[in-house]
Amino acid sequence: MATRHTLYRRHGLRAAAVAFVLATALTACKKGEGGPGEAQAKEGEVEAIPVEVVKAATRPIAASYTGTAALEPLAESQVVAKTSGVALQVLVQEGQQVKAGQPLVRLDPDRARLTVAQAEAQLRKLENNYRRAQQLVSQQLISAGEVDQMRYDLENARAQYNMTALELSYSTVTAPISGVVASRSIKPGNFVQINTPIFRIVDDSRLEATLNVPERELATMKAGQPVLMQVDALPGRTFEGVVDRVAPVVDAGSGTFRVISAFNGGDALQPGMFGRIRIDYDQRPNALVVPRVALLDDGEPALFVIREGKAARVPVKVGYVDGEWIEVREGVKAGEQVVTAGKVALREGSAVQVIGAEPAAPKAVADADTAKNAGKKQ
Repeated sequence: MATRHTLYRRHGLRAAAVAFVLATALTACKKGEGGPGEAQAKEGEVEAIPVEVVKAATRPIAASYTGTAALEPLAESQVVAKTSGVALQVLVQEGQQVKAGQPLVRLDPDRARLTVAQAEAQLRKLENNYRRAQQLVSQQLISAGEVDQMRYDLENARAQYNMTALELSYSTVTAPISGVVASRSIKPGNFVQINTPIFRIVDDSRLEATLNVPERELATMKAGQPVLMQVDALPGRTFEGVVDRVAPVVDAGSGTFRVISAFNGGDALQPGMFGRIRIDYDQRPNALVVPRVALLDDGEPALFVIREGKAARVPVKVGYVDGEWIEVREGVKAGEQVVTAGKVALREGSAVQVIGAEPAAPKAVADADTAKNAGKKQ
């Protein structure tokens, strides 16, 4: 019995071993279905690099020079008292518009009036004496020399009278120019000393901005060119002006020359404002442009252009720069997709996936699927 039991046991173990080998082989066969094709597909598949693109397009572009400058008034005057006296009336306030010749302050005129009256009396006396002397000289009662002396005295008295009358007129301080009262340093009742500044008037009807431009731009700057300006105090607004004049002498120390732009004054623009100025000296109405961020900064000007789903590094010839746009004169055609974001990771021939576009199936995966389906049909 023991011998038969041992034989049955050996046959059972052998059958179990055979079953294990068959199961292992079957599992290997199942795992091996399509194995070589999938491996080749994975080896041929290349991960696409996501990028953002913009199409090259035509638009107007301008060649310009930019700089910063403060606005200055066309004219400015420090109003001073030309005589001394007590201020009886102050007729204007800060911020008030005034005209040339308009009274600003009236000083006490009493002393000046008395001086004028005294000079006038002396003048009348000498005029009468001179008339009588002319009658006497014809009768040879006085000499011609005495008459000449009386005439000189009369002319001197007339000059003294005019001087005192002028001093009297100084008791009324008037505006030398038209403009706005920028500051006032006098109040009614104050004693004003001669030659003391009491007002500051600026002509804000026209404002000027002076740029110190490098000498390489000397040939491009001309009077009459359009100017655009933005000021920090008025964000979002752009003001138009013109180049009023160009000083063609280059400063030897700084290597610059002066360009003065003019703008219309008014309620918005005020003297002293700081502005960013742009002078357009050439225009191209139909320039081919791309965003400046698309330009590669690793040497010669170049762009990455999407061609047949891959990145192509294209050398370009650039032209004018206008804000965020740059002109491309050679290398790119209108409508071509230019990479603006993601270009750092790109190389010549890199596969790309345009952000926002439908992803395309990689060619290697598509070929593997085709081979797999053909094998199943056979």
